Amino acid sequence: MQNVLIGRATELSRLTVVLDTAAAGQAGVALLGGDAGIGKTRMVTELAERAEAAGFAVLVGQCAELGDALPYLPLADALRSVRGELRAELDARPVLGRLLPGGTDPGRESTSGLTQQQLFGSMLGFLGVRPVLLVLEDLHWADQSTRDLLVFLSRMLQTEAVCLVGTYRTDDLHRRHPLRRVLAELKRLPSVTSVELEPLDPHEMTDYLATLGGTDARVMREVVDRAEGNPFYAQELLDAVSAGCSMPDGLAGLLLSRAELLSDPAQGVLRSAAVAGRRADHDLLQQASGLDDLAFDEAMREIVSRGLLRLDGEYGYAFRHALLQEVVYTDLLPGERIRTHAEFARLLTARGGSAAELAHHYLAGHDLPGALAASVEAGRRAERLGAPAEAHRHFDRALGLWDRVPDAERLAGIDHVGLARRSADAAADSGDNHRAISQLRRLPPSAEVNERLAYVLIDTDDLEGAIAAAHAAVEAAPEGPVLARALATYARSLYWSERHDEVEALAGRALETARRSGATDAETSALITLATLAALAGDIPRAKELLACATAESSGNLAIDLRAIFNQARLQYENGDLAEAAVTTGRGVRLAQETGLNWSTFGTDLRFLRLLIHYVAGEWDQAEQVASGFGVRVGTPAEALLSSFALFVEVARGLPRVEERLSWLEPFWPADVTITSMGRGLAAEHALWRGDPESALEHALAGLDAHAPDDPAVIRLSSIALWALADLGRADGADALLERARVPAEVGPGTVRRGSMGPEGLAWLARAEAEWRRAHGRLDVAAWRAVVEAFDFGFVYEVARSRWRLAEALLAAGERAAALKEWELAVEVAESLRARPLATALAELGRRARFVSASSALLTAREQEVLALVAEGLPNREIGERLFIAQKTVSVHVSNILAKLGVSSRTQAAAVARRDGLL
Repeated sequence: MQNVLIGRATELSRLTVVLDTAAAGQAGVALLGGDAGIGKTRMVTELAERAEAAGFAVLVGQCAELGDALPYLPLADALRSVRGELRAELDARPVLGRLLPGGTDPGRESTSGLTQQQLFGSMLGFLGVRPVLLVLEDLHWADQSTRDLLVFLSRMLQTEAVCLVGTYRTDDLHRRHPLRRVLAELKRLPSVTSVELEPLDPHEMTDYLATLGGTDARVMREVVDRAEGNPFYAQELLDAVSAGCSMPDGLAGLLLSRAELLSDPAQGVLRSAAVAGRRADHDLLQQASGLDDLAFDEAMREIVSRGLLRLDGEYGYAFRHALLQEVVYTDLLPGERIRTHAEFARLLTARGGSAAELAHHYLAGHDLPGALAASVEAGRRAERLGAPAEAHRHFDRALGLWDRVPDAERLAGIDHVGLARRSADAAADSGDNHRAISQLRRLPPSAEVNERLAYVLIDTDDLEGAIAAAHAAVEAAPEGPVLARALATYARSLYWSERHDEVEALAGRALETARRSGATDAETSALITLATLAALAGDIPRAKELLACATAESSGNLAIDLRAIFNQARLQYENGDLAEAAVTTGRGVRLAQETGLNWSTFGTDLRFLRLLIHYVAGEWDQAEQVASGFGVRVGTPAEALLSSFALFVEVARGLPRVEERLSWLEPFWPADVTITSMGRGLAAEHALWRGDPESALEHALAGLDAHAPDDPAVIRLSSIALWALADLGRADGADALLERARVPAEVGPGTVRRGSMGPEGLAWLARAEAEWRRAHGRLDVAAWRAVVEAFDFGFVYEVARSRWRLAEALLAAGERAAALKEWELAVEVAESLRARPLATALAELGRRARFVSASSALLTAREQEVLALVAEGLPNREIGERLFIAQKTVSVHVSNILAKLGVSSRTQAAAVARRDGLL
C-alpha cells in the first residue's frame, strides 16, 4: 500500500487520529471527499488494515447508483461481513437482521417511523459492543434512509469505541445534490473530521508512477501532465500509453458517462466547449453553440452544477479535468468536429483572437492556408515572449504545411529556408540541439545554414562535424556579417582540436570582419574565443578584459550573450573569485529565465554553475535547494546534465536519493562526455564512502576513458581513481594515473603549453599527488598539507576532506597533537555542512586515534543529550518527553548520532559512548 500513500501522509494522519481517539473510548466520524479516482478507497483500505491490527472489527458497506430503491443498502452490505462475537450480537437484534438477505425491508414495513427509530437504536447498541471501524463508501449515491442514519450516528455516538468513515465524490455533488445539506450539517459537529483529498503534485505523481513500474521519463511526463494529480487516471493512462494507446476505453467510458446525464442542449454546449479547448470564453462559447441567452444560461447552469465545467476567471469556463475535455472532443463525429473548429476560427478572426488559437482551429477546420499564416505569426509572438519551445512548435507546424499550401512564402512573409533556420534556432534555444541539427541538415547547404549547423554541433561535442560545416561556411560566405559569423564559429570549433594553433588568427580575423560589418553577435563570439585562449595561456587579466567587453552590452543574439556571461562566471569561479562568480551567474540565470532560454546550452550551464558555486563556498543548504529543482527522473540530455551536478551535494551529504538519480543517469553516460564525467566521478565517490573501492575504480576509469587527455576534468577523475587504488592497497596503475592527471595541467589542445591553471585545478592535481603516495603506502604529511593549502582558496568541503587525510598522516608520523587539531577542524566543518559520510570517516579515525577529549566535538550539545538518554535505554517517545522535542526530531538526532559514531544500532552507540567517555 505504500505507493498509494505517496503525498497522502497528512490526510492519513488525520484519519488515524480519529481511529486512535475511538480506540481510547471517544467515538469519532471522518468524512473523506475527493474526485473519482483520487484515492479514497485506497486510503480507507490502509486505515482498515491499521484498524484490524489495533483489534477493531472492520465493516465496509458500499452505496450503489440506485437512488432510493434500496434503503440502507450500504448498511446491509457492511453487516453481511459480520463474524465471531459480533455475529451473535447481530443475531440478537432482529431489526438489524431484517437488513440481511431474506429479512423484511425495514424501510417499507411501517410508515410511522417507529421501525426506523428501532433500527437506529439497535444499530447504536450494536456498535457499542466492541471497537468497530464502520466505512460507508460512495455516499453521493446514498439513499435518504442511509443519509438519515449517518446523521443519527454522527450525533449520537459518544463514548463508544467506534470510528465511522464516510466517503463521497466531490465531483458528483452538483448544486442540488441532497448530500450537500447533510455534509454542511455534519461538518459543524465537533466529533466530525472533514478530510478532502487534493490532486497529487507533479513530483508526488511521478513518484507514484515509478512505484507502478514507470521508467520512461517522456511517458511519465506525458502521464503526469494529462492525469493532473489523479492516481486512478494516471494508472490507467500509464498502462494505455505504455501499450501505444492514447486513451483507455474504461477511463473514457467513466468520464463520458457523466456527460451523458446532461440534457441535449447542454450536451451540445459541452461539445462546443471541448472544441474550444480546456478553457472557453462565455461570449465565444455562446456564439459557437447557436443558443439564445436564456437557453445558453440554462445549459451552462446544468453543466456547471454537475461539475463538468467550472467558472474560470471573471467571464469564462474551464473543464474540471483536461481528460474530460479530451474524451468529449474525441467522441465528436469527424464532420461535427471540422465544422465547429471552422466556426471558432471564423469567430476568433472577427474578434482578433490570438494567432496560436487561430492556427489550431484553422488546421483542425482544414483551412491549411489560414493555419500556415497563423502558425508563423504565432511562432513570431512566442519568440517575442521568450518561449522558444512554443516558437519551434509553431514554426515546425508551418514547415509541415508548406508544400500543401499554394503561395506559401507570401502567406508566411518569409522563405522556406529562413523559416527552417528560425525553427532550428528556436529548437536550440529550448535545449533541443539534436532537433535543430536535424532541421538544418535537411536544408540546401549555404554559408548561413552551415554556420548555424556548426555552432549547434559544437554544443553537442561533435567537433569533427562542426569543423567541416564551419569550414564550408567560411568558404561560401560573402564578405560582411555572414563571413564574420562563419569565421567566429570556425575559430570556436577548432579550439579543442589538433588544429588549435589556428584559432587565434581566425578569431582575430573574425573580430576585424565583425567590427567592419557591424555584426555585433560575431564580434562577441570572437571575443569569447580570444578570452578562453588568454585564460589557457595563463593571461587572466587579458581574459577578464576581453570578457568584460563581450558582456558589456547585448550582442543581439541571446544564446551568444549567455555564452559570454557563462564564460565570464566560469573564469571567475576557476580562479577562486567565488563572490564575483555568484553575481555573474545570478545575472545569467535571470537573463535565461526572462527570455525562455533556461534549457539552452548555456542557460543549462549557468544553472549548474550556480549550484557549484554554493557547493564550493560551503553554502550547502542553498546548493541542496538548487539541486532539488534538478529532476531525478530525466528524459533529455539537458535534464541529465543538471541532474548529474545535483550529485555533488547529495553524495557529500549521503542523501538517500543518490542511488535513484544514478540509475536514471546511467543511460546517458555513453552519449555525453560531461554527464559521464560528473555522473561517473560522483558515483565513484559514493562507492568509496560506502566502502566499495572496486566499483569506485571502475567508475573513475570509465569516466577517464571518455575524455581527451588534455581535458582538465581528467585531473579530478584521476585523483578519485587514485583514492580507490589506495583504499584497495594497490599501486598497480598508480603511476599511469598520476601521469594522466599531470597532462592537462601542462598541455593544452594542439601544441599549446598551458599557462598556470586556476586554483581548483592545481588543488586537484595536489590531491592526485598525495593519493599517489598513499597508493604506494606513504602517508606524506607535506603532500597532504599542500592539498589543504591548495583548496584553501574557498573550497570549504575539500579543505575539511583533506584535513581528514592530513590528520591520518600526522598520526602515522607520531605528531598526535597536530593530528588532533586538524581532526577537530575537519569535524567542525563536517558538522556544519551535515556531510555525513565525511563525519562517519572522521568518527572512525577519532576512535582509532582515541581522541577521547575531542570525541564530544563530533556531536552537537543536543545530540550528546539524546545519546545519554539512548544509553539509558529510553525509546524515542520518552526521550522526546524528557527533552520537550518531537519524537520525529529525536529520530533525526539518533540517525545522526549513529552515522557520526560509525555504528548501526543504539546498543553499539551506547557502548561507544561509554568506551570513549561521552556520557
